[in-house]
Amino acid sequence: MTYSADMSLTEPTIIGALSPSRAGDFMTCPLLYRFRVIDRLPEPPSPAAVRGTMVHSVLERLYDLPAPARTVAAALDLVEPQWERLLAEEPAYGEMFAGEREQAEWLAQARAMLERYFTLEDPRVLEPAERELYVEVVLDDGLMLRGYIDRLDVAPTGEVRVVDYKTGSAPGPSFEAKALFQMKFYALVLWRLHGSVPRLLQLMYLGGAGEVLRYAPDEADLRATERKVRALWKAIERALDTGEWVARPSRLCDWCNYKDLCPEFGGTPPPLPARQPGDTVRSTRRATRAATDEI
Repeated sequence: MTYSADMSLTEPTIIGALSPSRAGDFMTCPLLYRFRVIDRLPEPPSPAAVRGTMVHSVLERLYDLPAPARTVAAALDLVEPQWERLLAEEPAYGEMFAGEREQAEWLAQARAMLERYFTLEDPRVLEPAERELYVEVVLDDGLMLRGYIDRLDVAPTGEVRVVDYKTGSAPGPSFEAKALFQMKFYALVLWRLHGSVPRLLQLMYLGGAGEVLRYAPDEADLRATERKVRALWKAIERALDTGEWVARPSRLCDWCNYKDLCPEFGGTPPPLPARQPGDTVRSTRRATRAATDEI
C-alpha cells in the first residue's frame, strides 16, 4: 500500500483544517486555540518539547539502519548528531539551558527515553511501512483533517498498525480517552482515504516507567470521532463569527505560555486579527510536538 494524500479536483471547497493537536487545543481551552492559530503568537522553545522532537528524530533515523544494527548503542550514537542538527536549524534551542550541566542532564534524559524504548519493542524485527507520514483528507463538508503519523506498520496480510511515540508518562485511566483521541483522528483519516479501518492504534510512552497503550478501533469508533471533529469545527466557526474565545482554566494552565494575556489571570488578549483559515500543520511541525508530547 502507498499511504499518500493527494487531493483530487472533485473535492469540495475547503472550509478549514484541523490537526489532532489543534483540535486538542480547542478542547483544552478555546482561548489557547485562538492564541496559537488565530493570533499565531510565538512561544519560547520548551526543553520538554524539543527533547520530544529530538527523540522522535532519532527513532525515525534508527529505522534507516539495517535491522541487525538497530541497537541501543546505535540509537544513543544518533543523539548528539540529531541535537547538533536541531541546533543548526534553530540556534535559540541552545538558550533553553542555564549552562552546560543543565544541557547534559537534558541529553541524559533523552538517552534514558531511548533506552526505555528498547524495553517496549525490538526494532530489529520491525520494518515500518512509513515514518513521519503526512496525511490529509477532506470530508464531504469541506473540513480538512491532517497531521503527521510517527510510524505506520503494515502486516503481510494487510492489517495496519498506527504507532505514536510519546515522551511523557502514560496517562491514568481517566485520561486515556483524551490520549486516544489523536490516534482515532489518524485512524479516521486513513479510513476515509483508503476505506479500511486500521487494525491497531499503539501509543508508546517513553517517559516514566515506559508503557504501551493499545486500542483496536472499529467503524463505530471512527464515525463517533468524525462527529466529534465536525462538532469541534462548528464550535470553532461560532467563535470565529462571534469573536468570543472562552478561557477554560485547568491545571494545564501551569504550562501555558500565554497566562499573562489570559483574562483568568488578569491579562488582556491582543486585538483579534483578520480571520485566518484554520490550522497551519505544515508550517508548525515543532509546535505540534510541543502541544502533544508532554503537556
